[in-house]
Amino acid sequence: MEHVKCLIIGSGPAGYTAAIYTSRANLQPVVYEGLAPGGQLTMTTEVENFPGYPDGVDGTAMMEEIRRQALRFGADIRSGLIVKADLSERPFTLTTDGGHTLKADVLIAATGATATYLGLPSEAAYMGQGVSACATCDGFFYRKQDVAVVGGGDTACEDALYLAGLCRKVYMIVRRNVLRASKAMQERVLAAPNIEVLWEHQAKEILGDANGVNAVRLVSAKGEEKTIAVTGFFVAIGHHPNTELFKSWLTLDEQGYIVTKGRGTATDVEGVFACGDVQDPVYRQAITAAASGCMAAIDAERFLMEKG
Repeated sequence: MEHVKCLIIGSGPAGYTAAIYTSRANLQPVVYEGLAPGGQLTMTTEVENFPGYPDGVDGTAMMEEIRRQALRFGADIRSGLIVKADLSERPFTLTTDGGHTLKADVLIAATGATATYLGLPSEAAYMGQGVSACATCDGFFYRKQDVAVVGGGDTACEDALYLAGLCRKVYMIVRRNVLRASKAMQERVLAAPNIEVLWEHQAKEILGDANGVNAVRLVSAKGEEKTIAVTGFFVAIGHHPNTELFKSWLTLDEQGYIVTKGRGTATDVEGVFACGDVQDPVYRQAITAAASGCMAAIDAERFLMEKG
């Protein structure tokens, strides 16, 4: 059985940043990257809002650079999954998908969240080429263009309003005949001159070519089909935090996100810290994930110092 000072689960901006800081603090972190090394940014073609890249950067390339930085300071980054956790006592016991067992003095959960998509084959085909689940990340690329937003809740309304400030026109594709968003949010959407709500419609197929998305085929509740010309298709029907591993041990909020204490990253299990999208239902940005990775590393270091 292997014993490590610090185990980090996850490899997005939060996990890799936590690895950089814990390595520099001589905590000799072991990182398990999970199913998607680099996290959600590896599904983004270009990132323009992360500081330090004035000309933008490919999402996969940026995550590889952060990964190399963690390796440079000595992080032990491994492929594979942690599939079982026993957080009943320290050191914690964790098991990989290969059957390897580790004991960890501290644990940093950085498993992220997964956007919920419609499940259309064409949706997957144009991922990163017009299809996005983050308006604040990718909306800038569609300035003065026509786009569509799927969803009827607060997130969809927020995304539509954000895009309305950038784009020529925003179509909201709403499955029902009402919005589920708060009344104030509904009023703002309905008052926006360049937002058109398509009530009782669903996306049937996303159309495009080698340059990306150029239209969406819709079907109404009556079975009628029509096509709207758009270059961006934003899915805003929710995110699913990757917390299955921890749900028996850590307190989760009603959406399933890990609850952390105050302004820090400590959970209700002493020695377990959470950072990034797995504990952030509000911002979900690469820069905030990286920042919370730094916080989790510092919190873990201080915890170990206090425990001697």
